[in-house]
Amino acid sequence: MNASFIMKMLEAFEPPFDMSQYVDDDVHAHPSILHDHSHMDCTHSSERGDCSIIAISRSNLSLDEQHDSPKEYTKRHEPSRETDNNKGGEDHMAGCSQPVGNMGMSQGAGIACNGDKNTGAAAYFQDKDVSASSAIENVALRHCTASSLKLNVPPIDVDKVRCIVRNIVRDWGDEGQKERDECYKPILEELNRLFPNRSDQRPPSCLVPGAGLGRLALDISSLGFVSQGNEFSYYMLICSNFILNHTQEANEWSIYPWIHSNCNSLSDNDQLRPVSFPDIHPSSAGITEGFSMCAGDFVEVYSEESQESAWDAVVTCFFLDTAHNIVEYIEIISKVLKDGGVWINLGPLLYHFADSYGPDDDMSIELSLEDVKKVAYHYGFTMEVEKMIETTYTANMKAMMQNRYRAAFWTMRKDASRSKACKPR
Repeated sequence: MNASFIMKMLEAFEPPFDMSQYVDDDVHAHPSILHDHSHMDCTHSSERGDCSIIAISRSNLSLDEQHDSPKEYTKRHEPSRETDNNKGGEDHMAGCSQPVGNMGMSQGAGIACNGDKNTGAAAYFQDKDVSASSAIENVALRHCTASSLKLNVPPIDVDKVRCIVRNIVRDWGDEGQKERDECYKPILEELNRLFPNRSDQRPPSCLVPGAGLGRLALDISSLGFVSQGNEFSYYMLICSNFILNHTQEANEWSIYPWIHSNCNSLSDNDQLRPVSFPDIHPSSAGITEGFSMCAGDFVEVYSEESQESAWDAVVTCFFLDTAHNIVEYIEIISKVLKDGGVWINLGPLLYHFADSYGPDDDMSIELSLEDVKKVAYHYGFTMEVEKMIETTYTANMKAMMQNRYRAAFWTMRKDASRSKACKPR
C-alpha cells in the first residue's frame, strides 16, 4: 500500500521522475553517476479548477545528491551555501524572488494552490541563462509494481521517505489533530487576534518558512491571509504537491506509517494500523487566492531585494533551530517584514547541527533563548507576547514514542523607528 501511494505521488509530479536510474541492472549506472544539474523551464502554471503546480524539466533527477540551483549553474558551479535542514543531501532549489502580490517564481519551483481558475498569483520560472535542450526532457515514469521492478535506492533515501510517510500523519491525518492543536492552534489564534479586520480585497500576507507538508500554510490561508509556505526539502515538496494538487476528496488515501517501526508497540495491530488522509480536502478548505508553496533555501530565497518589506507577518513553527546561523535567520525575518509587521514563533531550540564536529561540517551557532531575544531586539523587534507551551512532538518522526517539549512562543513586532536604526546590511 505504501509503495503504491509513493509511486502515484512521484508520477503526479511534473515532470514524473525517471525511476530507471535506480533499477538494479548492469545497464544502468548508479544514480550518483547519472546525476546532472537541474534546469528550470520557463513555464506558466496551468489553469486548473482547484490547485496547480508549476511544471519543471529535470534530467536524471537523483534524490540522494544535492544539485546546483540555476543561479549557481550560471556561475560555473561556484561553491554554494549548504544549508540542508536534514543532514542528508537533498535537491537544492532556490526560488520565489518576488513579493506577494506578484507571485513570480524565479530560479526555482513553485506550487500554487488556488480555488479560482483566475489565479492572479500564477507563478512562473525565469532563467535567461538556462534554456531547454534535447538533453533536458520530461521523462515518463515507468508503470510497474514493486514485484516487477527492483530498485537500488540508497538507504538514506529510504529513511527519508519513511519519515515523510509518518509526517503525513501529523499534518494531514486525524491522528495528528492533537499535535496540530498544540503547535498550530496557538499560532492561528494569535493571527486572528492581530489581524481582526481582514479584507477580502487586500488580505494580509503571511510567510511560513519551513512549511513542511504545507498544512500550517494552508490553515493560515483559510483564515483569510495570502499565505506562502517555503520549504527546502525536495521530499517534502513532492509530497505536499501531491496532497495539495491531486487530492479529490477527504480521506482519499490510506497508508501504513508504522509498518517499519518495530519499537514501542503494544501489539501487532499498532504496527499494522492504517491511517487515512487528508482529513480535509485542501481545495475545499476556503483558501485565499494567492496561496503558494515556494521551493528553496530560506536565506537564499528571501535575501533577494524584491522580498524586502514584503510581508505583514512571518510565522516560524519548529523552524528556528534548523539554522546553521540563527542570527542570519532573524536578520532575514526582519528584512522581509513590513514596518509594524509581526513575527510569531513557536518551537524549542534543539539545534539540528549542534552535534556536527567533523572537518567537513558547516558551522552551527547555538544561542540560548535569552540571547535569541537580544539578537531580535538588535534587529528592531519588540516583544509583545511571550510564554512557554508544552507540546507533543514526535522527534524526527522516527518512533511512535512522543516527546514533551517546552516550546517558546512569542509575538514580536518590527518597530518602524528602531528597525531603521538596525536595518540589516
